[in-house]
Amino acid sequence: MKLTKPKIFNCNQSDIKETTEENYYNNKKFITTPTTTINLSNLTFDSCIFQGIDFRNINLDNIDLIDVIFENCDLSNKKFDSKLIQRVAFKNCKMIGINFINSSIKDVLFESCNANYINFANSKIKKMIVNDSNFSEMIFLQTNIKDLELLNVDLSQAEISETPLTNIDISSCKIDNIMIDLMSLKGVIIDRFQSSYLVGMLGIQFKE
Repeated sequence: MKLTKPKIFNCNQSDIKETTEENYYNNKKFITTPTTTINLSNLTFDSCIFQGIDFRNINLDNIDLIDVIFENCDLSNKKFDSKLIQRVAFKNCKMIGINFINSSIKDVLFESCNANYINFANSKIKKMIVNDSNFSEMIFLQTNIKDLELLNVDLSQAEISETPLTNIDISSCKIDNIMIDLMSLKGVIIDRFQSSYLVGMLGIQFKE
């Protein structure tokens, strides 16, 4: 699958500032983590780069992301619920407990990310790639998926329900103790070792 990459040109270095009258940040590059608590609400980040930013002191509320790159950032426990996430790349980021509930996700890359407990419940995913990442205890609940690529992803203890995975290849993924219903399982692509585990999970026994 080929994603449309974030469209970013001529970014100007800037500091992350408290939301005032501005509701749109365009062509900005942020490399300095605020030392005091910052509140950002009702904003769109468009054509922006975040490098090495720790978001623990940054409160995000109602934030859209369009053409954005996050590199070496900590976004743990942040919420992007019911938002537009389009042409966004997360690279080597810590994202434990991050939420994308009921969001629209298109042309999004997760690469070398630690994102256990990530939640995509009720979201719509169109063209998303996850590479070499920890998505253990992830939640797919009534998630609408079109074009998803998972390569060397830890899906241990993930909860997948009412989310058809037809033609999605998880053969390179770790699926220990995954919880998945029959509706979601139908048509998924696995390897022969995973098949033994999934058949056993369904209570089916092999005859020697």
